[in-house]
Amino acid sequence: PLKLLQPKIVPKRLGTSQRKPHEPQLPRSLIKEIFSHFVKMPVTRDAFRIVEKCSERYFKQLSNDLEAYANHAGRKTVEVADLEVLMRRQGLVTDKMPLHVLIERYLPLEYRKLLIPIAVSGNKVIPC
Repeated sequence: PLKLLQPKIVPKRLGTSQRKPHEPQLPRSLIKEIFSHFVKMPVTRDAFRIVEKCSERYFKQLSNDLEAYANHAGRKTVEVADLEVLMRRQGLVTDKMPLHVLIERYLPLEYRKLLIPIAVSGNKVIPC
């Protein structure tokens, strides 16, 4: 006689994934392109790996600081004022070097149009 098949007992999951959550990262090609633009000379792979680690740490610290500024102000959204305070603390923005000058100096025109308010016909200011 045939024996009845017994269902296999599978242990229940605890609801948490076994893998660590993957943090988003800047593409390696972008970091390499930016770094090689400013260095203007060949970079070894070992040096580039160190640059990648440094840029990752820098952006983590930057985002943590911006989050702390927004929390301190009682907001859940990071605003331009938070970024300007952070850049003042880093010494990048001063009274002689405002944020708009840095934007105009280092960003291409399409980004400048998005970040710096521009008055157009009909008394409209873009971006709002």
